Amino acid sequence: MTFPEVQNAINEKKICILIPTYNNEKTLKRVIDGVLNYTENIIAVNDGSTDSTSHILAQYPQITVISLPENKGKGNGLKTGFRKAKKLGYHYAITIDSDGQHYPDDIPVFVEAMIKEEEDVLLIGNRNMSQDGIPKKSSFGNRFSNFWFWFETGIKLEDTQSGYRLYPLLKIPRKYFTPKFEFEIEIIVRTAWRHVPVKNVPIKVLYDPAERVSHFRPFKDFTRISILNTILVTITLLYIIPRNFVNNFKKKKL
Repeated sequence: MTFPEVQNAINEKKICILIPTYNNEKTLKRVIDGVLNYTENIIAVNDGSTDSTSHILAQYPQITVISLPENKGKGNGLKTGFRKAKKLGYHYAITIDSDGQHYPDDIPVFVEAMIKEEEDVLLIGNRNMSQDGIPKKSSFGNRFSNFWFWFETGIKLEDTQSGYRLYPLLKIPRKYFTPKFEFEIEIIVRTAWRHVPVKNVPIKVLYDPAERVSHFRPFKDFTRISILNTILVTITLLYIIPRNFVNNFKKKKL
């Protein structure tokens, strides 16, 4: 797609770019400036930042800014952004992290892939986890997440943890169990349970330890993710698999 075609598609398909941010003053401006090359349909959620984030966001009167009084986690920030996006009439939201690891020039990858689909789809950026600079804990965590996503949905993906995604806002659940990092696992599993296709698209990724600020807490967040997966597996075994069996049986009878 050409540059103007991408810009037109963003408006015609009612796509917004959602940027949750918490204390990413070193990289936030670069991310916003990169996104503005494609659209002003931006919703930035300041999740209780204590650095200069609010002053940076004040420089962009053309975008929608939501300022939360205290930090409650990425999941809460995303949910807040989704609700605002729906109120503003958007049908899709591309989420991009504000820590600089995602390239705004990959936005066309999501737009083009979405247009090619015959039905609404949830797209997740597929990072090259074997490249230099990728933290080992990220690579292991991704493999761990991929396995459980497959077990819970039957869908095999190469990357289920990337925060660079396109969400079909009218197809995702309205209520959730989780408020923090594990939210990004819950939402893709429960959206897949609604028979919405979940697919990967190739993206670039940058891990710069000098600039990147990560708020992932290995022990606490891994524990929360494990508890969530226990709940999701239980639901899968006791409800989802029997439901799918009954539905397939009914279809065969017809």
